[in-house]
Amino acid sequence: MKYEMVVGLETHVELSTKSKIFCSCPTDFGGEPNTHCCPVCTGEPGTLPILNKKVLEYAIKAGLATNCEISRSTHMDRKNYVYPDLPKAYQISQFDEPICKEGYIELDSGRRIGILRIHMEEDAGKLVHEGGYTYVDYNRGGVPLIEIVTKPDIRSIDEAREYLEKLQLILRHIGVSDCKMQEGSMRCDVNISIRPVGQTTFGTRCEIKNMNSLSFIEKALAYEFARQVDLVESGQAVEQETRRFDEVSGTTESMRGKEDAQDYRYFRDPDLPQIEVSEEIIERIKAGLPELPRQKQARYTTELGLPATESALIIKYKNIADYFEKAVAAGASPKNACNLIVTHIFRNFATEEEKEKFALPITPEMLAELIKLLDGGKITANIARDTLTKMLASGKPCTDFLTASDLASVDPAEVDRLCKEAIAANQKAVADFLAGKEIALKAVLGYVMKANQRQGQRRRG
Repeated sequence: MKYEMVVGLETHVELSTKSKIFCSCPTDFGGEPNTHCCPVCTGEPGTLPILNKKVLEYAIKAGLATNCEISRSTHMDRKNYVYPDLPKAYQISQFDEPICKEGYIELDSGRRIGILRIHMEEDAGKLVHEGGYTYVDYNRGGVPLIEIVTKPDIRSIDEAREYLEKLQLILRHIGVSDCKMQEGSMRCDVNISIRPVGQTTFGTRCEIKNMNSLSFIEKALAYEFARQVDLVESGQAVEQETRRFDEVSGTTESMRGKEDAQDYRYFRDPDLPQIEVSEEIIERIKAGLPELPRQKQARYTTELGLPATESALIIKYKNIADYFEKAVAAGASPKNACNLIVTHIFRNFATEEEKEKFALPITPEMLAELIKLLDGGKITANIARDTLTKMLASGKPCTDFLTASDLASVDPAEVDRLCKEAIAANQKAVADFLAGKEIALKAVLGYVMKANQRQGQRRRG
């Protein structure tokens, strides 16, 4: 029998506010343990929370960008559980009235992954296990989160990854979070069940907690799908439970029985008032939304003429897209700007984190100055690449490296002469090309390029 996976994701995203959700403590990542906390975020008796207005705005912004309905009236609830990283023994969250609901993210296939809800909540502290002891760091406690809960619409590992990548891209482009999974500012709880292909009822689901890597999520889904299929086919039942992923073995293991909503004894937080969201607030936030990644990529391909693969690479990182836009605004042709960024500048960044930061020593305007010379035929592509390498190493403009001979454009008549010379000197390659061997053309082109380089060297001499 064939089975399909049924997956829903609960994605916790730390918001990029300067202060925490209910107090004025900073949200900076890192810092000495227990230095970014106060009586409010540690829940000491007599303290009262005050909702950070920016958190509400960011949550609405995320909802609008993911096609959600925005609740006009909402409130905060207490989610009760006891754990060392939650000193007041409850988390302030939302239960029956989330700020956003009924949205979706569209995949490249056209399938829509439904978003059931987006709600605001506070993060818990962090447990540090060292030398046989467990320490508690409350710096993260009270950092504002939104939790984005999908419907059980995901049917494959590839769809799960694409959904998360698109969600990450949207949230970065609208500026509500950096979504750095390596720092825990985006992490997922993965719910997975299986059912026979064609069956409409759901199987028993398991939840894999606190996944902070796309590759680990893929491995966890693959393992858990195979585990549940083995159980069913051997006549055993899948138990509803919470599991963890072991990064070393690539397996999941049981943590505890899966909680349901009633286990948390939700009730409305008495210290926080009802939140009323006016149409004016929603329209103001909507008007402030930037161009979304899907819209940006469509514009790059239709209006700027970029290939779909290259435009996808440019928009994948917000800082790179911003840099590209500024270079084009400064006069660079989109095609050459994209080509130099993707094929040349990308080589300077080994990791995804470095590409996200995109810290270059040259400004977009400096890159545009070089590209305009290339666009105008004043320099060749090889000279442009060599010059860009020097610019990136020094932070200096292209004019510091280009000579008069570099800026001497190639005469079209000279190119024509060299092409005829190459054809005469490579008769076998020409015959092979005419016989259908397209790769043979490289020999002719190589001859022209080398001859042109020799003439350029003579001009410099």
